[in-house]
Amino acid sequence: MAKEKKTPRPKAETPKGFRDYFGAQVTQRTQMLRQIAEVYHRYGFDPLETSGVETVEALGKFLPDVDRPNEGVFAWEEDSDWLALRYDLTAPLARVAAQYRNDLPSPYRRYAMGPVWRNEKPGPGRFRQFYQCDADTVGAPSVAADAEICAMLSDTLEAVGIKRGDYVIRVNNRKVLNGVLEVAGLAGDDKEAARGIVLRAIDKLDRLGVDGVRALLGEGRKDESGDFTKGAGLDDAAADVVMGFMDAGRETGAATVARLSELVAGSSVGEAGVQELQTIADLLSAQGYGPDRIVIDPSVVRGLGYYTGPVYEAELTFDVTDEKGNVRNFGSVAGGGRYDDLVKRFTGQEVPATGVSIGVDRLLAALHATGRLDTKDVGPVVVTVMDKARMADYQTMVAELRNAGVRAEVYLGNPKNFGNQLKYADKRNSPIAIIAGGDEFEKGIVQIKDLILGAQMAENATLEEWKDRPSQIEVARTDLVAEVQKMLAGQQESQS
Repeated sequence: MAKEKKTPRPKAETPKGFRDYFGAQVTQRTQMLRQIAEVYHRYGFDPLETSGVETVEALGKFLPDVDRPNEGVFAWEEDSDWLALRYDLTAPLARVAAQYRNDLPSPYRRYAMGPVWRNEKPGPGRFRQFYQCDADTVGAPSVAADAEICAMLSDTLEAVGIKRGDYVIRVNNRKVLNGVLEVAGLAGDDKEAARGIVLRAIDKLDRLGVDGVRALLGEGRKDESGDFTKGAGLDDAAADVVMGFMDAGRETGAATVARLSELVAGSSVGEAGVQELQTIADLLSAQGYGPDRIVIDPSVVRGLGYYTGPVYEAELTFDVTDEKGNVRNFGSVAGGGRYDDLVKRFTGQEVPATGVSIGVDRLLAALHATGRLDTKDVGPVVVTVMDKARMADYQTMVAELRNAGVRAEVYLGNPKNFGNQLKYADKRNSPIAIIAGGDEFEKGIVQIKDLILGAQMAENATLEEWKDRPSQIEVARTDLVAEVQKMLAGQQESQS
């Protein structure tokens, strides 16, 4: 008789480019999303939740800031239609704005939060699924809408715990760059390819540096491996104009605007862009948002190939130590801008729109880096089980605690070894354990063990401190809830 072939067991592993989130990670993200939503709501934005799946046709050009128009999404064919997981929250908004345009108010102000998926090569800190948190205004042509987004972004960063002085929101304008390209002789349909090379070169400033970008503006650049990338073919004078745009930042917003005006002189679109930057600065100043929070900065180049007007980016200015021990600037945590052409794909008519997307996971990482978030979440109060026959009594205790707003649970593992129950509470990061056996029930008392204080005392407490602040107290059964609340309040006070 042939031996039956065993079916191999599946590997218990997370797919490449994805990750699992536990306890404190989920709790802290939920809390951050709530804080962000409160700011958005205060500004008059309504929530919107769309499907995680869109038609490929509705998604359009994938990952508009990446030169891969037909890649980057998880897609499949169904009934002769191609569907895909959304790669951001903006493309679904464009579809909604077009589909429900007769029902929605105009302007339409919405915020959306949720996971997005990108089918691209994963790397350190780069995942294929991550959370985005967007707010957009559709149907408002005035740059007052852009100024409002910048102000709201500033308020949001402070609401989640980023201190003023630890961040800056930088504002640029695609129209100014268009004016620069026009002055550099790159206007007209016949120069479209050269303009694309210039845009991609500017976008690589952080990685390639000034010399690398300059080479791509000219004949081209050879990298360390010897591969050659063809340049835009600009002469020195034209390249000087483009490089001058990236180096136009001055000590004050007024000086920066003046320098940009010089660079785009004679270009109507460039001059319009400079005026929009000036208007944004004036509107923000009138609301009390000065250069300590929001600045005009031509070095903001991310997404300039996608946006049609103002562009903004929130950068955290403090240093952190990376996995290799190198000290570096934390960098960008949010970005956005005006994209007046996106909804037009559906309607055939230009619909002005502007918005911002916040990287929630990066914001959480920033707060951890500054020590403003604990890596552990506070666990539940654990009611231990000394007598299985009294399970109803233990459940009564935990119900009383929960009804008083205290997070609590009864230990539901094998109660035979009491030490394992305390080990379980330790793994849960529980602040308190409730202990009651036959003797306690007969006397009408319970033992309340302060697990946090007990751990501290085990490490460094003196005998006098141990006597002064016992980690375990005996209280009347009727005082259980009040004493637990009192102990929890004391723990919070000592840790604040």
